[in-house]
Amino acid sequence: MFQPALLRRAELLLDACRVRSLMIATAESCTGGLVAALLTEIAGSSAVVDRGFVTYSNDAKRQMLGVPDDVLAHDGAVSEATARAMAAGAITRSNADMAVSITGIAGPGGGSEAKPVGLVHFACQVRVGAGRAGASNHIERRFGPLTRDAIRLASVEQALALLEAAIAATPA
Repeated sequence: MFQPALLRRAELLLDACRVRSLMIATAESCTGGLVAALLTEIAGSSAVVDRGFVTYSNDAKRQMLGVPDDVLAHDGAVSEATARAMAAGAITRSNADMAVSITGIAGPGGGSEAKPVGLVHFACQVRVGAGRAGASNHIERRFGPLTRDAIRLASVEQALALLEAAIAATPA
């Protein structure tokens, strides 16, 4: 299903988490669980992957991750605020030490001038203790008018990069 280089990257990420005793959660919208699927493609990933939330609809974002109604109404599902709220929700509603979130427009339809196809927001959050989420990192990518598959794959790679950076910042 996944290319060998991407599988190897996921394997290294999981190994780094094992060394640091870290658990991961994912909160995915436009990728539909591809990050979780990639990570769980690796044997033994259950020692590192706590859970994945696929929150494709706004209702799912609210119900499963606690994304506030006012964030969705004011900023929309594809926004920095929603990505941050998704990551925070994944932390507080899991046993994970870090969570990555993805929300965007994979196309081919659904885009607008303000939010074109290929716009994807990411957040990565680290747990600070007692179920609380700490500060999150956010990144916005505009992948352009690529195919749906290309946007989703590029999003998986960006999510891995955020997790890799968060893991690298955590003492071994």
